[in-house]
Amino acid sequence: MANSISRRQFGVATCAAAAPILSAKFSFPQEQKLSKALRVIAYNIYGGKGWPQERPLARQAVAKKQMAKRLALELELYAPDIICFSESPSEAITREIAQLLGFNHVRFPSGGSWPGTLLSRFEITQSQNAPLGFQRPPKLFTRHWGRAELLMPDQETLIVHSAHLFPTADPVNRLAEIREMVKSMQADLQSGKSMLLIGDLNHEPDTAEYKLWMEAGWIDTFAKIGVGEGPTIKADVPERRIDYVMAAGKIANQIVESRPLFEGGFRLNLEDPQSFALSDHLPQLAVFDLSK
Repeated sequence: MANSISRRQFGVATCAAAAPILSAKFSFPQEQKLSKALRVIAYNIYGGKGWPQERPLARQAVAKKQMAKRLALELELYAPDIICFSESPSEAITREIAQLLGFNHVRFPSGGSWPGTLLSRFEITQSQNAPLGFQRPPKLFTRHWGRAELLMPDQETLIVHSAHLFPTADPVNRLAEIREMVKSMQADLQSGKSMLLIGDLNHEPDTAEYKLWMEAGWIDTFAKIGVGEGPTIKADVPERRIDYVMAAGKIANQIVESRPLFEGGFRLNLEDPQSFALSDHLPQLAVFDLSK
């Protein structure tokens, strides 16, 4: 696993010579200073193009191959342990982000042109793309779905599902995807294992799709502990909550924070016509206190 890199060194150093992710002087709010915190981010990164992608500075950042560093630098501020990307750019770019953060990396190929990526500081001991138990039907999981097992510091296994479900207002394909996912998750859900479901699920909380997750036993971290409505799209005037970190098993009782990151480089500055955000989505952050 590559070493991490500090903010000051991003422009001048390679990963091999990098310093720890955060300096000792960097200060987080009290809830982020937990001795055994697990920090998780779901982020649809819009192919690493910046948003709006037609703005000159966004095009320039892509042309100069800066987006991996820009994404890693902004994400690093939140000291994440696990990140799941939807709409990933090339694997070379996501691997560069992983190296800059000192993370392990696994890619989940898409049934279309929207692969997923799981990055984690923890060892990824197993991973499987679209674990249906049979060949993926052409109309299902055209974005991405993957399952991975992470070895945690206490030697326990954390199961992570990274997903980006079918878009559009018609929920038929999305509902079919969720039913297949829940079916494949049954043994793990019934065992009480700690599990996370992270990603752009392309539905809001007041839908039949959301109800299926709740019936299966998943806990929506934002619904449990978040404040307000928590919209995650778009990055200028967010109006809809479609990005989630859900939890099941023991870890579902350890949630201490969940919120969209409507701030920093994730947010489009409406007063600056030259500005761009890193994506049209906002990241969704969830924090778990593993000592509870």
